[in-house]
Amino acid sequence: MALPELISVEDFFNPPTRAAATISPDGTKMAFLAPWKDRLNVWVQSLDSDSEEPRCVTADDNRSVIHFEWTDDPRWLIYLQDTNGDENWHIHRVDLDDPDAAAVNLTPFPGAMAAPLREVKNGTTAVMLNNREATQFDVHELDIATGELTLIAQNPGHVFTWLSSDKGDLFATSLTPDGDLSLSRWDGAALQSIASFEGNDYPVGIHPMVVTPDGTGLWLGSYRSSDNTRLVRVDLTTGEETEVDSHPEFDLDPRAVVSPAIPAPLIQDRRTGELLAVRYFGERQVIHALDPQFGDILANLQKLSDGDIGGLSSDEAGRRWVVGFNHDRDPGATYLYDHSTGESRLLFRPLPHLDPERLAPMRPVTITARDGLALHSYLTLPEGIEPKGLPLVLVVHGGPWYRDSWGFDAGVQLLANRGYAVLQVNFRGSLGYGKAFLKAAIGEFAGKMHDDLIDGVHWAVEQGYADPDRIAILGGSYGGYSALVGVTFTPDVFAAAVDYVGISDLANFMRTLPPIARPQLANNWHAYVGDPDDPEQLADMMARSPITKVDQIRTPLLVIQGANDVRVVQAESDNLVKALRDRGVEVDYLIQADEGHGSVNPENVIKMWDAISRFLARRLGGRV
Repeated sequence: MALPELISVEDFFNPPTRAAATISPDGTKMAFLAPWKDRLNVWVQSLDSDSEEPRCVTADDNRSVIHFEWTDDPRWLIYLQDTNGDENWHIHRVDLDDPDAAAVNLTPFPGAMAAPLREVKNGTTAVMLNNREATQFDVHELDIATGELTLIAQNPGHVFTWLSSDKGDLFATSLTPDGDLSLSRWDGAALQSIASFEGNDYPVGIHPMVVTPDGTGLWLGSYRSSDNTRLVRVDLTTGEETEVDSHPEFDLDPRAVVSPAIPAPLIQDRRTGELLAVRYFGERQVIHALDPQFGDILANLQKLSDGDIGGLSSDEAGRRWVVGFNHDRDPGATYLYDHSTGESRLLFRPLPHLDPERLAPMRPVTITARDGLALHSYLTLPEGIEPKGLPLVLVVHGGPWYRDSWGFDAGVQLLANRGYAVLQVNFRGSLGYGKAFLKAAIGEFAGKMHDDLIDGVHWAVEQGYADPDRIAILGGSYGGYSALVGVTFTPDVFAAAVDYVGISDLANFMRTLPPIARPQLANNWHAYVGDPDDPEQLADMMARSPITKVDQIRTPLLVIQGANDVRVVQAESDNLVKALRDRGVEVDYLIQADEGHGSVNPENVIKMWDAISRFLARRLGGRV
């Protein structure tokens, strides 16, 4: 038995040939991301003419475009872009009728962030924009064709999320003095309260939250009277909550909360906005069809792949569908399906050079924590060798209010291809496993949350998969914090650690967050970890901060940091590295000058994973 042929870092992390396809409203074209000058840009191609070549319609040679959408006018397409990872997103317009016209920045305000609140209807959309005051989003109407911005609601000072109906009615969420989330209607001059929700039930806000097509209700995920999020309809006049759908075991799919690349849990009719289906996620995705006709469509779509349905879009007639599939070994295979004829065809595979047979399957496993809590996890074992006594990499997700899930992960596959077992543990506090599991993380940073990870390692050793002397921990953001906790609180467990944009000082992290994010601290970091302005809570959070325990670090450590990171600022890594080097401790440090909280440009992603691969090979004995 032998490992499959080595797959290069470049083959895993070069840009996909195509990705993220969506169909035009009239069903004649698709837009997708593909490389232009080694950056992902938006391309458009006919779905009906084999002779028509795809056309690149954006021209960003500095940073890949990630977010784009059609408008209701076939002339215009819009996309979002920030500057080198600073997360100050601007809305840009593309003229599809004029190939020579440059994209137009519709929100050209330095240092400000813009976010569309709804799809473009009748040529306009509502936009949240903080160009007046950095800590507050106001709402403007944006005319796509002219670029005109009209103020329609000035933030009264405490709103942190706005919602808009297709008719332009505005609603807002804000924080009450008691820390609850208040839902209100904007009457043109002030907010009128509708309903409230317990604040720390929703550490990253209420999701989903969608105004119903008639504008009289709000679809949202509610924990009220349930341990799992149910889809409910809130009457926007009375505040009355009525259940729409639920799953007996699973939460609504929570992954879109953090990653806009993940499809939303609600599937809606493109023309009318009516609710067609709801996504849930356990070990794998479950979709409940609420519309009988869509149920027939769903059944046919699911025949196209044994993966989970990811990106899904239709024309306004609901006849033609473009669907991409999440899959552990065949990522993003994308099909065109015509419901009127029943015909389908493969449009593309994003990474056609990767042979699924050479990749490793991701297997759901359940691990019992030391206090009896069930930890739903994923184990990926290298192909071609006996899964016994392997070097193991514990990969920890960020958030922490997020979750690992089944599907393709290029980093996990790279590690498995190099001979490592890879374990991903959904520790307490991860989303998707109910309110009690979520709240079990309160006060448990560097405590039971970390115990869950160590229990996962012990499980892998006891099962015979892992060599206890060759264990590494790797993670980004909160996962980077976990890696640092691992080498400070439990230094004997790990033979190597990789901290990517991780928190070293919990208090400094909270104090240096962008102003626009600070109003939400009360429901997440303050509620779960503490308020640094309270001396007693500050002392506790510093005791949970790796920066105060650098004298414990003796594990080989690789630190990676984006210089433009606005969430976990560079000082979090600089201070840690300096403290170690002042002690004469060797630490590898990679700073990415043109990245933020997550690498986007392919040369940076490749350089980072090449460094990780070489670092782990030196410390654990895997392949480079």
